[in-house]
Amino acid sequence: MAFADLKHAQRERLEYLDQCFTWRGMANRRDLLAKFGISEAQAALDFRLYLERSSDNAPTYDAKRKSYFSQPDHQALAETNETLMEELLLENPPPSPLDQLPALSRRADPKVTSLLFRAMRLRKAISIRYVSMSSGETDDQWIAPSRFASDGERVHLRAYSFKHEGYRDYIPIRVAPESSFVLEDLKEILPRDEDWHTLASIYLRPRIGLTKEQADMVRLEYGFSQPTLRVETRKALEFYAKRRWGLDQVESRLEIERVDYAVKVEESV
Repeated sequence: MAFADLKHAQRERLEYLDQCFTWRGMANRRDLLAKFGISEAQAALDFRLYLERSSDNAPTYDAKRKSYFSQPDHQALAETNETLMEELLLENPPPSPLDQLPALSRRADPKVTSLLFRAMRLRKAISIRYVSMSSGETDDQWIAPSRFASDGERVHLRAYSFKHEGYRDYIPIRVAPESSFVLEDLKEILPRDEDWHTLASIYLRPRIGLTKEQADMVRLEYGFSQPTLRVETRKALEFYAKRRWGLDQVESRLEIERVDYAVKVEESV
């Protein structure tokens, strides 16, 4: 990486400049001032360093517009930051609230989540009342929270269920606020969560049935460098990966060729 030797704060600023020159084709000191709240002097130093690292491909200064502009053959110095790319592409003209689909927020009760987190940190069992979406039933049960995880849309709680005698996923928002939340010491050491400590290597390919042109476009879109695209996650999160990527849908452009599992023996319980 072109900026790997820099401290985090300055590396972040230079990577931002690099994204500006890559996607917007121009940048000036005001961009750094507005984004990071730094001084004029620091912004000048950042620009000077970026120009040095760019060498013969450095952006050129336009005195009339008081901005630097990318060379026609500009080459990015850092890897694409998808979040920054989206931010820069949408900023000119200023985006309308309707330019992006609204996110449907699902907000867990902070008090409930904090009690679950506290039980996890104390390594205690906790009594909850849980509403199941599969059965619609409200169930009183004891669980031992082990860790929190995210599927990219919401937070999940991984916990040992004493009722089901195994590890399960719980959604904090479905834990009823009127639960007793009584804590108890664990009477014995919990078993190892094998699914959590097992790595799932998922090999994806364009869906069979696509034309050659469609399959080639899918490979280009998802950045295939091999006949299959390999992605990794925990076996415990494999279900959410398939659902989020739409692999369970008939119209999916991707499908799973195979999944290889490997136990991560180096991790503790």
